[in-house]
Amino acid sequence: MSAEAEPLSGPVPPRQSQKEATRQRVVASAHELFDTHGFQGTTIREIARHAGVSVGSVFTTFASKGEILSEVMLSRLEPLYAELDRVMPHLRGCTADRLRTMFAVHFEFEARHVRLFMSHIAAAYDWTLPQAARPYGRTPRLQEIIRETLEKGQADGEVRRDIDLQEVIDLVMSAYAWTYRLVITREADAKALIGVMDRQIGLIADGFAPK
Repeated sequence: MSAEAEPLSGPVPPRQSQKEATRQRVVASAHELFDTHGFQGTTIREIARHAGVSVGSVFTTFASKGEILSEVMLSRLEPLYAELDRVMPHLRGCTADRLRTMFAVHFEFEARHVRLFMSHIAAAYDWTLPQAARPYGRTPRLQEIIRETLEKGQADGEVRRDIDLQEVIDLVMSAYAWTYRLVITREADAKALIGVMDRQIGLIADGFAPK
């Protein structure tokens, strides 16, 4: 009688399970603290205390505070990008209107945790962040969605063929991030932010439209 084959997978080792539990607690605690105190206003020590773990445990799991923020934002943004992937191919209207709709969805989504997203933007200007961190601007999916929209615009004859698409992407992303200053200076809500972004996209569209 032949011996039975060993199972391909078994129980998760206790050490690995404990590490994953620590990871989840740190991410949940950082999510709350970044959302209330901002990225710069939150320390690793505070995250550890809020999560009920040691500072050493945090650094065993994450290399830096920026990496923690990246993990927080990745878990939040995945559902948003999945929804955009579903919706964008079915949008009607010109290229500028499709961009407006895409960013309106972003503003409505981020309005629920606007301080957290502003922490995501602020981290992009932290020169001490390790390369592995993914602050605003290092999240490729947003750029890909804008590029796909512009490429469709080129196919439809609405976007110049000779234009540098990456420059347009950079302009649109810069406008989006800069618009959030109005949350601080004017206490702007999502509707107000969308109105400003709509006008800015119109100005950018004037530049990429065929002459």
